[in-house]
Amino acid sequence: MVGVDGSASSQRALEWALRQAGYQGADVVAVHAWQTPVTYGTGAMLMPTEVFAEDAKKALDDILETVAPDEPGIRIEREVVEGNPAKTLIDRSKGADLLVVGNRGHGGFVGALSVSSYCVHHAHCPVIVIRGED
Repeated sequence: MVGVDGSASSQRALEWALRQAGYQGADVVAVHAWQTPVTYGTGAMLMPTEVFAEDAKKALDDILETVAPDEPGIRIEREVVEGNPAKTLIDRSKGADLLVVGNRGHGGFVGALSVSSYCVHHAHCPVIVIRGED
């Protein structure tokens, strides 16, 4: 299983997961978890959750088209899930053999516990964190 959010780091994680799946003859589950953005103030415009779900599905489709346009012999399952990315990956890790994540994604705040760190400490399976060039 690999966490994908469209960031360069998650793209490298997906590339690594696909290579590893090719070596082992395994399947890959690409998971993109998304949340409705939280905004405060009277100027906040709310969009239907369907818009965010469609954007998340498109982001996952785009990264898979870029990284794995034709991966013969590797079955790639796509999951687009509404929910906190860290919690979603932890919950889904219960049935996984391995969880692969990038070290830095699109979300979060400086100083906050990252999704990758949370996964390392709480996943129900081994976790590989793919570090970026930065």
